[in-house]
Amino acid sequence: MARLETEYEVKCPCCDATLVIDAGLQRVIRHVEPERDKPKLDEAHRILADEKARRDSLFEQSVKSERTRGDALSRRFEEALKQARDEPVTKPSRDFDLD
Repeated sequence: MARLETEYEVKCPCCDATLVIDAGLQRVIRHVEPERDKPKLDEAHRILADEKARRDSLFEQSVKSERTRGDALSRRFEEALKQARDEPVTKPSRDFDLD
């Protein structure tokens, strides 16, 4: 496609795409994405296995954290209960009692 004098190409620093901009229109006319390294079909089984292993490890971590979460909450509850037993029982003061 022939380019006009008012058109110029710019390379995007983020995604390396090529943008063709028309200075007269002040718009992007064309956007060409760069060729990416696409995975080969032969590697699909390995990629899927790696993703499955990653998902399984994340699941195991969440299961472990949920198991220890109950222990941590019960310890915090016991500490709060022990602290509440040590404090003297007082009558709470309310705002309208101070008048």
